[in-house]
Amino acid sequence: MKLPASRVSRLLASTVVGLATGLATTVAVAQTVVPMLTCPLGCGVVQTQTVLAAQMARSGASILPAAQETPGYMYNVRAMAEEARWKKTVFGTEDIVIQAALRGGQPAVKKFMPVEVPIRFKLLYGDGMVQQGKFFVTLDPEIKTIADLKGKRISTGLPTQSDWGMSASLLLEYGYGITEDNTEIRHVTPPVMTQELIDGNTDAALLALVTNVDGDIWWTADLTSKIEASGQTMYYLGINEEATDAVRENSGVSMVTVEVPAGTLPHQDSPFTAGAARAYQAVHPEFPEDVAYELVKSVVEHGPKLRESGQGFWKWWSKTNMVAGLSDENAHPGAIRAYQELGMWEARNNYPPVTYPEAAN
Repeated sequence: MKLPASRVSRLLASTVVGLATGLATTVAVAQTVVPMLTCPLGCGVVQTQTVLAAQMARSGASILPAAQETPGYMYNVRAMAEEARWKKTVFGTEDIVIQAALRGGQPAVKKFMPVEVPIRFKLLYGDGMVQQGKFFVTLDPEIKTIADLKGKRISTGLPTQSDWGMSASLLLEYGYGITEDNTEIRHVTPPVMTQELIDGNTDAALLALVTNVDGDIWWTADLTSKIEASGQTMYYLGINEEATDAVRENSGVSMVTVEVPAGTLPHQDSPFTAGAARAYQAVHPEFPEDVAYELVKSVVEHGPKLRESGQGFWKWWSKTNMVAGLSDENAHPGAIRAYQELGMWEARNNYPPVTYPEAAN
């Protein structure tokens, strides 16, 4: 059910949180419910926003986040083209998704973003850095680099997936000249590509990997353990900055790079470079400044405790993670005001800002 951003009674606010968390929470004041578009159940973001809502309700905040499961970030940015959402909805996204939406319909991204969304959305805070789709894994020791995959079998995600699908496809085509014209590329779900790799039915696939800008915690999915449990040795194929530069120049989508330390993944004896998409909570420029302000302040207030809980994306939370990539140009004024009051805004200068390409039309 899609909840409007409206004033609700004490009973309704308590019911929303109670249903989402299983807690009998009593809210002392009427609250404004703020829909937050997330991703499919199990992605971690639904849980992330639900536990935040519980903490904010307990503290008597005047706004209450309401997580809404969606098909994913590619859906979210298109949904935010609807004017009815502009002043009331927060949405989960990535820098690469907003960039692709601004270039929607252009040849390089049309397969993934068929229609342009010509809105320069405003960022509230960062969630983490997503590496899946920006490096590859193989079980063949003779395959040393991504370039070696030309002419072989590669399993990537679906075109509707920002990381597993779009990122991997753009990287292969523009970074390494690997396309469906010269290579067998299969577009499947993560569980399917994992099984294909284990069974020897594909030469390379993708793995889930997420960290934060501090690089102090790394996470991968259970599917990685499934490959490890097969008893086969895993080899990792990193990328280089020449490849990410080529992706940006040809598609308008920019990937930052991170070094994945040795030992982060099974059988990983040495570090390698992976690309990364930076995940954010974002809004339309017309989103109310006071709501953006209070939401950011609440995340800072509850972040330390929620990180300790390890639930959802909170395991990567830090103050620097919130502001990394933000700038005077791309951040919402309400968020900027909150960061300035909290003494956090200057830290943004330690990280490259998210930039937007010119819209396609």
